[in-house]
Amino acid sequence: MKKSLVLFSVFFAGFFKLCLAQDPWIIKSEKIEPNNYTGISVSNGMIGVVSSPEPLKVGSVILAGVYDQYGRGRTSNFLSNFNILDINLSINWQQINRNNISNYSQRIDLKTATFSGSFDYGDIAHVEYKYTALRHLPNNVLLTVSIQPKKDLAFVAESNIKTPQGFIQPQQYYTEITPPHATIPLLTSVAKSPTGAVTVAASTTFVFSEEQYTQPKISHEMRDSDTHLMKFVKKLKTSEKPYTFSVIGSLITSSQVNDPFNAVERLSIYANLQDPDNLYKKHEAEWQKLWEGDIEIEGDPQVQQDIHNMLYHLYSFSREGSNHSLSPAGLSGTGYNGHVFWDTEMFMFKPLLFFHPEMAKSLVEYRYDRLKAAEMNAAIHGYKGAMFPWESAMSGEEETPVWALSGTYEHHITGDVAFATWYYYLFTKDIKWLKEKGWPVLQKTAEFWQSRVEKKGSEYHIKNVVAADEWAENIDNNAYTNAIAKLNLQFANAAAKALDLLLNKDWDDIAEHLVFTKLENGVTKEYDTYKGEPIKQADVNLLAYPLHIIQDKNQIRKDLEYYQKRVPNQKTPAMSKAIFALLYSRLGDGKQAYKLFKESYEPNLLPPFRVFAETVEGDNPYFITGAGGTLQTMIMGFGGVDIDEKGSLKKIKSTLPSHWKKVVVKGIGSENLIFSNSQ
Repeated sequence: MKKSLVLFSVFFAGFFKLCLAQDPWIIKSEKIEPNNYTGISVSNGMIGVVSSPEPLKVGSVILAGVYDQYGRGRTSNFLSNFNILDINLSINWQQINRNNISNYSQRIDLKTATFSGSFDYGDIAHVEYKYTALRHLPNNVLLTVSIQPKKDLAFVAESNIKTPQGFIQPQQYYTEITPPHATIPLLTSVAKSPTGAVTVAASTTFVFSEEQYTQPKISHEMRDSDTHLMKFVKKLKTSEKPYTFSVIGSLITSSQVNDPFNAVERLSIYANLQDPDNLYKKHEAEWQKLWEGDIEIEGDPQVQQDIHNMLYHLYSFSREGSNHSLSPAGLSGTGYNGHVFWDTEMFMFKPLLFFHPEMAKSLVEYRYDRLKAAEMNAAIHGYKGAMFPWESAMSGEEETPVWALSGTYEHHITGDVAFATWYYYLFTKDIKWLKEKGWPVLQKTAEFWQSRVEKKGSEYHIKNVVAADEWAENIDNNAYTNAIAKLNLQFANAAAKALDLLLNKDWDDIAEHLVFTKLENGVTKEYDTYKGEPIKQADVNLLAYPLHIIQDKNQIRKDLEYYQKRVPNQKTPAMSKAIFALLYSRLGDGKQAYKLFKESYEPNLLPPFRVFAETVEGDNPYFITGAGGTLQTMIMGFGGVDIDEKGSLKKIKSTLPSHWKKVVVKGIGSENLIFSNSQ
């Protein structure tokens, strides 16, 4: 088991109005208000299930990698998929809903990635339910319902499958598999995505605790051409123990297998013949392994809960060995069309790399697998090498809507990809991987910048870009773009050296002579014509972290004090203040770092589960980009943990808020790093 990095600090006793500080792993709500409710995602890196304010319902289901052009212009986008946990429960022939129950509560257990609810139906029954996306079975979800009779009753449970809006050619099937030892009901639907590009198959099955021939009888109904269901009726006596049944849902597409219809039913049968308790145990064992990478905080239960919430979402949206990367909203919805941006490499990647490099590997290999598309993108724009798209989906081609100039000119994404590629090698020391997959990416991205720059005298310029500050369009020599290009060229030669290949002297020359300028007051200039305009997000300040190009503390402070005043509080993404907080901590200003740390996420939390929105006034959950930034503030800011140019863990002196007590960062590296206010 990995050892821990022990970081001593002092933590604040914060209080947030959305809910009181609770258990470090459990967020509970006893006041469910549909008009003030943002669902929280239960995900396993493949399927995301978003909660609903209605009992026994889920709001939406997202399946990673399923894109189609539907309803959002000429671009691929995430599709809301078959709702495989759509359950109707009727007690004494009255359908249960939020308005006819009492004592209704919901909770998310972050440690086990399980969502649950409970309620009373008058003086007749007490009902509890829980569901999860099984971590060890990526295409399966599991729901369990328990009904405690208070009086004699009869209930009806229905499992529904409805074809999602826009899907075409729906087919509906019901069958019962009857081997000697079991009866397995299968409710299945198959349909094509709106353009017909992807075939999607969904299946559900009931699991009962009774012996085969005493189980409830299942009946099947066709509601309409898009909806069908299977159901059973059960009578319970007052004196009986709680009656429990489960629903297993399976979801798979032609993006994964050639025959999704047969595959989805086999997956339901496979899970059905395993006891639900064993499925939960295996699932929880997988999450126990994930939580070997953890941040433990002594002194503030609410902040502990918030940090666990962020780590939970980072882990739940990621998956080892997948061919998918992370969108800013992960598997919490269709926000940003499910596309992959620089957010992944620059904000989500590093915490994941430190805690679980095996999952971070999926993110960098997602880019390697689409290198050919990036090479074609460079070629059609008149450049050499590989030019990665600003928005990427499955194909690796540019998916940004045509009206957004970022898709045409926000070229720093190519350097961001190289940044993550090199850091993955540095941290893992996997020289075989570097040779086979890392070097091709670093080489081709360096070739892009070599063809992209313009030489004037001894200087090199990068003209006509969209800055990392996306309010700055068609500008020259953006500080961040030039800086990430500089690193890209340096990393490519460092990789060549590690592999005993010839170094490219032109790459070194360009990196050394790329243009960076300053304002009259000595502040690093964001771009050639910058005159103090408001900025959307941190740009220049990223040169200090994570790029480490600006290392002089006086310059870092000067840039911070100037640019933090130019990011408005409204309609700007959350990660900027996380970077500001991290840098102030390293500069020794614990008070300012603490203030910005809180501002980096608290104003963006939505009830009742403290879901992280992108902006203060926003409602687009779950903004894993912002969570990644705040986690970096915790680990690389207050904790002072980073890796040096050789890939070894190092301690960077940083100042902690005076009222923090103790933080333990578990699962990074093989040594204990201790920080205290006395250092």
